[in-house]
Amino acid sequence: MTAESHLRSQRTAPVQPGAGSEPGTLRLPAFWIVIMLLAAGGVRMSLLVAQYAAAYPLALLTAVVLFALLAVPFWFVVSELDFLEREPPGLLVVAFAWGGLVATSVSIPGSGALDDIIAKLGSPHLAADWGAALAGPTVEEIAKTLGVVAIVLIARNQVNSVLDGVVYGAMVGLGFQIIEDIVYAMGAVALAGRGDHVGPVVTTFLLRGFLSGVWSHTLFGALAGAGVGYLVVRGERSLRTRIGAATLALVGAWASHVLWNSPLLRDGLGNGAVALLAVLILKGLPPLLLIWLLVRAAHDREADYYAAQLTELDDPELITPAEVEALKAGSRRASARSYARVRAGWRARAAVRRLQRAQARLAVELSRNTADLSRWHHEVRRQRRILVELGHPEAVAPDGKGPWRRTASAVFSTALAVAVLWAVVSSLGGG
Repeated sequence: MTAESHLRSQRTAPVQPGAGSEPGTLRLPAFWIVIMLLAAGGVRMSLLVAQYAAAYPLALLTAVVLFALLAVPFWFVVSELDFLEREPPGLLVVAFAWGGLVATSVSIPGSGALDDIIAKLGSPHLAADWGAALAGPTVEEIAKTLGVVAIVLIARNQVNSVLDGVVYGAMVGLGFQIIEDIVYAMGAVALAGRGDHVGPVVTTFLLRGFLSGVWSHTLFGALAGAGVGYLVVRGERSLRTRIGAATLALVGAWASHVLWNSPLLRDGLGNGAVALLAVLILKGLPPLLLIWLLVRAAHDREADYYAAQLTELDDPELITPAEVEALKAGSRRASARSYARVRAGWRARAAVRRLQRAQARLAVELSRNTADLSRWHHEVRRQRRILVELGHPEAVAPDGKGPWRRTASAVFSTALAVAVLWAVVSSLGGG
């Protein structure tokens, strides 16, 4: 490959290889600005929490525990989106904290102020019907997207694919969703006027957790984050095209949020669990499908890129062709781990997972043209020796467990989600 063709392939690749660490982060003004904003947001939210703790300690503890538990599966899913090129935990924490502290503390007064402007320029009736749909998304989506921009400013080398933008955007949205839900839960307790009771907290948890969590702020943040990732990474496109794509993604996140908060279909499908479930699906499914298609496309392009790095090694001790195919998809990675457990036990399953992680990291380091790859060569070979000793030398998925298993899993997950939503809606009196 000539130098010119190599440069062209790097510019058009779905990944812009970055350095393993961001040099001089502490010397960046943006880093200290982000720290100050996080500190200011933390102080503001702490004062608010202190008020709730003094008045409703049991309700506050219940809200924190419930929504913290809700955050765990979301965090796991978001952090696993980019298995091949995992994000540093510290930056994921910064993204989460931005959403929970900065974006939330800005949005609470900002949305209220914009709602008042809508009432004055329009009418109180317009504000009552559409204030939440216009004011909230306008302030919140901008505040959350700035969190992804902050990650780019302090750690540019860690945002080297559109999928990275999705991950950081989703994590900002998750932080916002959890903290906002706790605030809403405590507001419901105060509004109920029954003192330190947990009933309003549980109701808010069911409504804003189970019913809204699947297609709420995490989803909107992921969509806007994809736009930021595209703007930063796709250097072969013109600046106008990249800015347009980022703007379109932000508008899409805003429009999805507006649709979710809007009074549309509020009374159009009648009462009962069926009607409410239908409204939730009609409002939430379009953005959910959109971000799923974006993630799928970005993941597949990135997986093909890293798989090509590993294929060029041509060393079956490091990775076999079948393992390359298994590594490219989450369902096949999971199948390979399950297959190892069935054939050689739990220790083999753990070894396969460690092998997959080492192979993924080796692919990333290859893409970065890292001079010394001995550490990852050694780790891959160490896990290979463990598998050989256990009688399961290759981390592959069994035949016939690819697309069919993925389809069956999707159908089962969808059916389970609908069943859970139905149960929650019915328990809240929808039936």
